[in-house]
Amino acid sequence: MVTSITPFLMFQDGVAEAAMAYYVSLFPNAEVLEVERYGPDEQGPAGSVKVALFQLGTQRVKCIDSPVKHAFDFTPSFSFFVECQSEDEILVLSAALAEGGGVLMPLDDYGFSRRFTWVNDRFGVSWQLNLAA
Repeated sequence: MVTSITPFLMFQDGVAEAAMAYYVSLFPNAEVLEVERYGPDEQGPAGSVKVALFQLGTQRVKCIDSPVKHAFDFTPSFSFFVECQSEDEILVLSAALAEGGGVLMPLDDYGFSRRFTWVNDRFGVSWQLNLAA
């Protein structure tokens, strides 16, 4: 029987820790829960993230710094969907997450939502932000 399902982000170029710290700084009730680092003579560079667990709201997310360089990275086919409670919140999050990344769908009224945006952050992770109110 499955006991849990957790999103798992594989970062390249040693940015997992920076990504976690950035995400945790943006959301209330967010924190880094566990970090295990590569030691000397292990597969990844010493001190990089072997596996970590962080929490955004009630969602737990695992991540690593991949010790192997892959020919693939994140795509928008996977994204975090965030329900924002206020106009200010969606404005702040959309600006912060798009900084150094890109906007896939600008903040606008799309019929299915009066305020929605889809962005890629500086680490390549996609975020859909929706005004719930």
